[in-house]
Amino acid sequence: EVHLVESGGGSVQSGGSLRLSCAASGYTMDRYCTAWFRQRPGKEREGVAGSDTSGWTVVVESLKGRFTISRDKDKKTVYLQMNSLKPEDTAMYFCASNYGLGCEVRPIAYHYWGQGTQVTVSS
Repeated sequence: EVHLVESGGGSVQSGGSLRLSCAASGYTMDRYCTAWFRQRPGKEREGVAGSDTSGWTVVVESLKGRFTISRDKDKKTVYLQMNSLKPEDTAMYFCASNYGLGCEVRPIAYHYWGQGTQVTVSS
């Protein structure tokens, strides 16, 4: 069973930065996708960024230039670097994973989920 643990959330002021980490374990195959999602208050869960073990990465268009996804293969950890944070980035951030490559950054495409880490950005 794949197990994901997010960390790095917290409270920052507008314009600040945070780096979220998603530590994974339990993979039985070496090709898989990992993505970040967020759920803002009163809104549906939405995709933020995705990556896979081939090196493919994507950040949703609206967050490009501020958010970056990266992966440490040895540690099986995926990071989400968030810069120039805005109050509207306040959300619970989740990482998710599924076997395969080039996965879409949509919640339905992922089977394994972490518990989430809260990010709060104040103005």
